[in-house]
Amino acid sequence: MVKYNTKVVSNMCMSPVVKWAGGKRQILDKIKAALPKDFNNYYEPFVGGGALLFELAPANAVINDVNQELLAIYKCLQDDELYKLMIVELDKHEANHNEDYFYEIRAWDRNPRFELEPLWKRAARAIYLNKACFNGLYRVNSKGYFNVPSAKKEKVKTYDVENLKEIHEYFSKENIQILSGDFVEATRTAKSGDFVYFDPPYDIPEDKDSFTAYSKFDFNKEDQRRLAECFKSLTKRGVKCMLSNHNTAYIKELYNGFNIQVIHAKRMINSKASGRGAVEEVIITNY
Repeated sequence: MVKYNTKVVSNMCMSPVVKWAGGKRQILDKIKAALPKDFNNYYEPFVGGGALLFELAPANAVINDVNQELLAIYKCLQDDELYKLMIVELDKHEANHNEDYFYEIRAWDRNPRFELEPLWKRAARAIYLNKACFNGLYRVNSKGYFNVPSAKKEKVKTYDVENLKEIHEYFSKENIQILSGDFVEATRTAKSGDFVYFDPPYDIPEDKDSFTAYSKFDFNKEDQRRLAECFKSLTKRGVKCMLSNHNTAYIKELYNGFNIQVIHAKRMINSKASGRGAVEEVIITNY
């Protein structure tokens, strides 16, 4: 069994609150097998649904994402008052759910004042849309508007009571820092002996369509190159790093000289059927 220097909240049993494209639950065993034998603080600059975070439950963690609606959820889970208000709003969404209601809630972000809405209201909306939309897909257009159609469900269950309680307890009692910005800035405080897990929007294989619309900001080849430079810079500082990505020639070129393990995974969240199914991914480590 792998042991960590970092304090781990061992009695927790948590799972992601939302279904997220590129989520790691199905390959957690492979990721855990590739973890360093020990580390201090935990960093996850592209936290997404947080499958690995919730599996490890480190007591000292820095998580980051550019998706503001996702971060609204995590911030509400960390604050007692916001958490209670979010639960009330989720119950309201469940009670009012129907096709017209779904599209009414989906259209909120078209309002210029949407970003001024209370955090708990935005968080509950994000969870509700994730549970009620087609295939649990989070996708936005170039303006940042959520544009996934309804899954046409008669009823929607937006949360598991016990799971949400455990995550709220974890976020509110442990030292979990929530950031919103570039991955370089999110890892700036990482020191020798810390561990960073990078799970960025994946590089797009040349012969396939892929899904990267987590936010209105594209993650392109130049961003992949910047990420590789960040990986190398952290390596020089003695930070232990792991990265997940597609098994493409470009990624293997960027990380030439590091440990590259090819794994197989199934990706079922995509607007196009051709984008779902078995794919080759890589787990890259500097240790």
